Amino acid sequence: MKEIGESDFQSVVLDSEGVVLVDFWATWCGPCQRQGPVIDELSTEMGEQFVFAKVDIDQHPNLAYEYGIEALPTLMVFKGGKAVEQLVGMHDADQLRKSLESAAAE
Repeated sequence: MKEIGESDFQSVVLDSEGVVLVDFWATWCGPCQRQGPVIDELSTEMGEQFVFAKVDIDQHPNLAYEYGIEALPTLMVFKGGKAVEQLVGMHDADQLRKSLESAAAE
């Protein structure tokens, strides 16, 4: 999983033609710390099909503001540079896998 910010959000997420999962998180967020290993596992399993990225909202508050992040963790699925799904709170690997596969199938 790649840590990204304002400088590379465009190239990694918005310019991507494929499906990208972006994890908006913070170091102080307990649920974010528990969600991270689930996403890392999926990244290992599905990293050739999908892009996995993390945005630390404390380091990059402009991105959090731009995408209306009000609760953590918030996961956003992008396809072709457009947000197609937003998931707030903890999600297990099966839920995330289904979201990614659904976005890829559209």
